[in-house]
Amino acid sequence: MNPGELSDRLELARSAAREAGQLTLQYFQGDDLAVELKSDASPVTIADRQSEQLLRMRIAAEFPDDAILGEELPERDGTSGYRWILDPIDGTKSFIRGVPLYGTLVGVEHSGRSAVGVIYIPGLDECVYASVGLGAWYEHAGQPPKRARVSARPTLSEALFCTSAVGSFADTGRAEAYERLQAACRVSRTWGDCYGYLLVATGRAELMVDPIMNVWDAAAIQPILEEAGGTFTDWQGHPTIHSGEGIATNGRVLDEVLKITAEAGRRD
Repeated sequence: MNPGELSDRLELARSAAREAGQLTLQYFQGDDLAVELKSDASPVTIADRQSEQLLRMRIAAEFPDDAILGEELPERDGTSGYRWILDPIDGTKSFIRGVPLYGTLVGVEHSGRSAVGVIYIPGLDECVYASVGLGAWYEHAGQPPKRARVSARPTLSEALFCTSAVGSFADTGRAEAYERLQAACRVSRTWGDCYGYLLVATGRAELMVDPIMNVWDAAAIQPILEEAGGTFTDWQGHPTIHSGEGIATNGRVLDEVLKITAEAGRRD
């Protein structure tokens, strides 16, 4: 991967994610927000679709040869070797309930590896971003960027454990894994979706676990966690965005976590 090519794409990812996230705020907590159900029964709104359209327009204008995969619109092929992976509103259930813990995710994959990532939380004006070899950075409310770093807490007994939906553990036959993780950690909270991953990347939580993830949920997260000094893996400890599940840690607690999750396996 060419560092200059990554840097250019990161710059666009940052500005486009912020612009798309700000667009969602036009609909956030609106009394007339219409909610539809997709074929998998997950919710979608006009804000999801319009923000993804905006992202695609920005990408196509600057990198017309790049492929694009997004949650809401058809995939577009490319020839450059780069693929943008988009989730315009990660946490739509929070969004439609007026809870500000949702985000806009922009990832860029090259040769099967996620190389650029941006998580932007519009309702809180928090952003964390990274590209391979260039570090991870955190911005909040117009303040200058600072390095994003995971925490130094060494054990689960001191850790804050986050997840998106407790019921997803049972849905995949892994309810016991949730119970064991909760019991092992000092604190557990359902500050989920991409916000939980932002908390790990900025040192406010040590562990975020999802038994179910789509690639557009994961693509932005891996480079951010790794460049912040942590890990993003599947339940077996493999660093990938394509497993359909995810674990983010500060690195120090990963072995403890895998002793629990690897035993749980995939029983769905």
